[in-house]
Amino acid sequence: MRLYLTALKPTDSVTDGFLPAARALGCEVTILTDRPERHPDAVACDVRDPRAVIDTIEQLGKPDVIFSNSDHLQAETALAAAYFGLPGKDWRACVAAKNKFLMRRKLLQAGVEQVRSARLAPGDPVPDGLPYPVVLKPREGVASEDVMLVERDLAGAVAAVRRRRPGQALVVEEYLEGPLRTLETLGDGDEVRVLGGFGTTLGALPYFIEERLDWSPPSSPDDAHVLAALSALGIGFGACHTEYVLTADGPRVIEMNYRVIGDHCDFLMADVLGVPLFEWILRVHLGERLPAMPAVARHGCAVSVVADRAGTIKAAPESDFVERGDVRLWHRPLREVGDVISLTHTNRDYLGVIRAVGPDRVRVDTAVEAYRAARPWVIE
Repeated sequence: MRLYLTALKPTDSVTDGFLPAARALGCEVTILTDRPERHPDAVACDVRDPRAVIDTIEQLGKPDVIFSNSDHLQAETALAAAYFGLPGKDWRACVAAKNKFLMRRKLLQAGVEQVRSARLAPGDPVPDGLPYPVVLKPREGVASEDVMLVERDLAGAVAAVRRRRPGQALVVEEYLEGPLRTLETLGDGDEVRVLGGFGTTLGALPYFIEERLDWSPPSSPDDAHVLAALSALGIGFGACHTEYVLTADGPRVIEMNYRVIGDHCDFLMADVLGVPLFEWILRVHLGERLPAMPAVARHGCAVSVVADRAGTIKAAPESDFVERGDVRLWHRPLREVGDVISLTHTNRDYLGVIRAVGPDRVRVDTAVEAYRAARPWVIE
């Protein structure tokens, strides 16, 4: 079987997740990328242009699977899969999920939920009528970059973001207050199955840095609301990671990422469920039905080590795997000794990620705290 994988920069999810999974399934993998020097044995291609993707695949040989885990390439990859008559996502759903203004509009039109929001194209005046506090964000941003809570002077905040993002559209929307959660789903085109979810711990406002995610399967009412939102956007194939807030008026969607959850929580979910998650995702792209879900009686967490100051990294723990009693713990460094840290107040401030799985939260927390105390990151 011939699998074409479109990619931008290398990621752990692809390198350590999807590529080994594809090999385990017997696939011959060809990576298409605009950065071939960063991927082994890759083929150069303008992967942001579906016409270029289609043309390149046509030259290389008949595909059995065309797949991407990139936030930025879902629509392009879906269009290429559709051209060759392969299982894939609806490109319109990919566009609506990526574009936060379109997502809000679709959910409003479907009667799923109403969240006050406004789109700001470059040069548009700052809107009136949105009561503070509001959240300002790029229309198609990632990694919490330039996402901030604004309690006054929205015009000043918009001007600051526009200086950093000239020519890009922004979204302003009402602040949704309450616990932040995720719903992780996988669909085969006929059925969308809930894999589970996480409770998210954020850093201090006005920024929205995800510092910790704990396995916390959602309740049925939460499931129903988010699944209705997915249906409204036409999301029903492959993996999807949805973030939502449990407000006083019920669940409200923050954003939909039409790919598997990142920041090593994909590996954590596989560990907690005890399943070959990356193979499961690829199998639906091969036209297979969803497998049965296992019963789960474990706790897992992913803790991001976030830089608390600017400076130079003087000491850092290396990549590691340890077992503490019945808890398994992994550490993945994202930066190196000697790196200079400039705080961005985004997920780019992560130094490393610790993920741990064990019988219950108490033992998992104890293992994580002991590991962090014994192996600190030092910035001076």
